[in-house]
Amino acid sequence: MSVAPIRTDAQYDAAKARMSLLIDKDDPASLDEFEILSLVVEDFEKRTYFMDAPTPVAAIRFRMDQAGLKPRDLEPYIGSRARVSEVLSGARPLSLDMIRALNRHLGIPAASLIGEGAAAKSPEPSIAALKKLRSLKLMNAKETFAAFMNRIGGPQEANAHLRKSRTERTNAKTDQVALAAWLAAVRHLANGVEITKPKRKERGVEAARKLAKLSAAPNGPALARELLRKWGIVLVTLEHLPGTYLDGAAMCRGDGVDVIAMTLRHDRIDNFWFTLLHEFCHVSEHLSGDTTLILDDLELKSSDDIESEADEFAMNALIPPEIWTEMASRDMHTADINAIADAARIHPAIVAGRWQREHSEYRRFSKLLGRGDVRLHFGLHV
Repeated sequence: MSVAPIRTDAQYDAAKARMSLLIDKDDPASLDEFEILSLVVEDFEKRTYFMDAPTPVAAIRFRMDQAGLKPRDLEPYIGSRARVSEVLSGARPLSLDMIRALNRHLGIPAASLIGEGAAAKSPEPSIAALKKLRSLKLMNAKETFAAFMNRIGGPQEANAHLRKSRTERTNAKTDQVALAAWLAAVRHLANGVEITKPKRKERGVEAARKLAKLSAAPNGPALARELLRKWGIVLVTLEHLPGTYLDGAAMCRGDGVDVIAMTLRHDRIDNFWFTLLHEFCHVSEHLSGDTTLILDDLELKSSDDIESEADEFAMNALIPPEIWTEMASRDMHTADINAIADAARIHPAIVAGRWQREHSEYRRFSKLLGRGDVRLHFGLHV
C-alpha cells in the first residue's frame, strides 16, 4: 500500500473512489488503508474545499456524497433510522460516541463534527430570496436558512461546486448566498430523478438537432425533458431567486450524472430552446473534473471562448446555418418566419427570436415568441 499526498482534483477523485470500495471491508489492511486515505483526503479538502468551517451536519452530508452513502448507511454509527433523521435535520446534536464512530469509520474530521471554529452566524440571502424559497415550498415556513441548507445538502457542497465553476457569464451583483441556495435546491431536485445509464451517450450536434426538432411539438419542452432523461441527463426547472440573475446552468450530480438547470425567468419559447441547447453544449463539451459547474446569465454578452462556442452551437443546432444563410434577410414577414421554421422543423418562435437579436428590433414579430407558454409545461408559477 502506497499513499501519497493529494495535489490534484484527479487524485482526489481517485482517492474518493478507492474509499468507496473500502467502506464495506473489515479486514485490517483495508481499514488501515481507508484511515490513511481519509487523512490525505481531509488534508486536501482543508486546502481546497473547507475554506469555511463546516457545520457537523454539512460535514456528514459532504462525506455521504463522496462515498455514495444513504441515510440508512449511518445507522451503525448513529443509531436508529429516526435518530439518523434527527441528526441530519439538525434536530439532534451528535453525542461523543457518534462523533467517535463517524470519525473512526467514515474519516470525518473530528473538528468538523464538534463544530470547532464555526462562525457564530452563517450568512443568509436577502429577505426576498428567503421568501421565494418558502413560496416555492422548498424551505419550510419555520425553518431557518442554515437548517434548510443542511437538510438539502449543505453549504460546503455548494461552495465546493462554486470553486470549480466557470462564472464568466454571471452578473457582478449576484447574491452569492442566494446562488448557493439555488444550486443546493437544484442538486436536491436532480438527486430525486432516477437515471438509467444509457448504452451510449447522446451528445454533440446530431443529438442537439434531435432536441431542437421537438420544439415543433405542442408539448415540446416536456418531450425534451424525457428525451434528455433517456440520454442520461437530468433537466431541472427551478425559478431563479432574487439576486441571482440566472437563465441556466450545467453541472454534474454527485454520481457523475449530467444536469441541466433552467430558471425560465423569460417565459418564452424562443428563450427556452436557445438556453436548453446552450446548456446542452456545456454538458456535451465543457464539463470536466476541473469544471463541474457552469452558470449563465444569457442577457450578458461574453467574450469567453466557451460561451461563444455554446452560443454558436445552440444557434446552429436550432437553425442549420445553410438554411439561415439561404432564406433569412432583414426584410422578412411572418410567412418568411414560418417558411424557415418549416425548413428547420422547429417552432416559429425560435426563428422570430433570432431575427430580433440579429437586427436589434424587438417589437417586430414579438407576438410570435410564445410568451407565457413554457412554464406551464413544468408546473411553475406563471
